[in-house]
Amino acid sequence: MSLANRVKTRRLELNLTQTQVAKIAETSQQSIEAIENGKTKKPRNILGLAKVLQCDPSWLVHGGGVKTLAEVGTRKIPLISYIRAGALAYNAHILNETDEFEYILTDRDCSENTFALKIEGDSMQPEFEPGDIIIVDPEIEPCPGEFVVAKNCDNEATFKKYRPQTTAMDSKAVFELIPLNPDYPTIKSDIVPVTIIGTMVEHRIYRRKR
Repeated sequence: MSLANRVKTRRLELNLTQTQVAKIAETSQQSIEAIENGKTKKPRNILGLAKVLQCDPSWLVHGGGVKTLAEVGTRKIPLISYIRAGALAYNAHILNETDEFEYILTDRDCSENTFALKIEGDSMQPEFEPGDIIIVDPEIEPCPGEFVVAKNCDNEATFKKYRPQTTAMDSKAVFELIPLNPDYPTIKSDIVPVTIIGTMVEHRIYRRKR
């Protein structure tokens, strides 16, 4: 099997289009097409391509019996927008495999509807900076002090620290969503309508320029 065939085979196994692979690998669809039709023999971004295709780069280039990342337990998590995350409060199954998401790879044992968000704004500084990535599992109930994603009154997602309060008179659980930046207000569920979407299970910090 050639490099072209290995790339195409892995792409189809992951149900990815050439456009999706190109976007995640930060290249063009034409470049992926050139690799798959055999015109490009030595791709420049072989490491990025291997990451997208969840396999060992040496296997892509040389073949052989090297296991793919998928075979050793790695899975891809869709990186979605705050608006789309907010919609998960109404429908936990809106993450369609055919949509053109960017993906985050993880070997964590997560539920089917786990998703990733890129931190926006400064409400969770200094621990969470804009550009950091969090992975959120909707099937994990938060414990006091954990970090959660919730739907706010604007139907968008918000990321805050979770603190449960006493149960309300109607037996509905009351909680607070606390920003780490003291310049932002605490959100109280008995005052502002908010819905917990999921609990953070992983925080990824990328290189920060000083």
